[in-house]
Amino acid sequence: MNRGLYVLFRKELADHFTSKRFIIIMLIVAATCLAGVYSAGLGIREAVAKESSEFVFLRLFTSSGGSLPSFATFISFLGPLVGLSMGFDAINGERNGRTLSRLLAQPIHRDDVINAKFLAGLFILVMMVLTLGLAVAGFGIILTGIPPTWEEVARMFIFMLITIVYIALWLAVSQLFSLLFKQTATSALACIALWLFFVVFVNLFAGIIADGLYPVTDQSPAGTVLKNYNLRHNISRLSPTLLYDEAVVTILNPGIRSLGLVLTSQVEGAIPGALPFGQSLLLVWPHVTGIIAATMICFAVSYVSFMRQEIRA
Repeated sequence: MNRGLYVLFRKELADHFTSKRFIIIMLIVAATCLAGVYSAGLGIREAVAKESSEFVFLRLFTSSGGSLPSFATFISFLGPLVGLSMGFDAINGERNGRTLSRLLAQPIHRDDVINAKFLAGLFILVMMVLTLGLAVAGFGIILTGIPPTWEEVARMFIFMLITIVYIALWLAVSQLFSLLFKQTATSALACIALWLFFVVFVNLFAGIIADGLYPVTDQSPAGTVLKNYNLRHNISRLSPTLLYDEAVVTILNPGIRSLGLVLTSQVEGAIPGALPFGQSLLLVWPHVTGIIAATMICFAVSYVSFMRQEIRA
């Protein structure tokens, strides 16, 4: 890391840590997630008291207690908001405050600015996810009294790694919008609109397209039903939220052996049991690769756009 990038990296970290917006969002995420884990932990402790079960520790992240969703569901919903809130004014905020031209007047490389902003945001995300994940793990051990196995620890860290990549995607998207739009309010609304589109409307459009091409009725053959489902599911996988949800559920629930529609003829003679850790990684590797590729594309577009923009005093 060169000197200019290091200085800008420390500056961005200080800006994040002293931002009231960042502190409020972190408190909301931590409070809601820990409340969900506490509720799930109480339910798991009661279930364990009655009967033993494998992978009890992993159920802390996927089980929902009472009216509260699971920890993984909270992260899937609130994680993008954290990433978007950290970058929607990364560039246009500097431009509107007339500090970008002063920043580039210093003896630093131009690309150090965009690189430092993304690296600082990524560093904050890594700290947040690791701290929250380890806190949930320790809290769950206290509640249930059951220590995790080595496989459960490995699955937990893979879950946190996937979460970091998932939130980093939204950070890259928000920084891209901060370059495309001059006003911070416009870039924030565009970020929220894109997030809502992938969370809500992609599934709706996938159902409309699948039903239009392969309409399903009570008399439809099995082949039509299968084509309808596959098309609907493949279109829905354009959403990074669905990719993240499928990857997380597969990693945290070893009982999941397939992510698609499984016919009765395909499971005949299959021996029920948990999927090995390596096989679970192979099952979710395409999902993780897709999220990483989308993150790299968004950052590359923002990098090229920033390097070509004209900055005037």
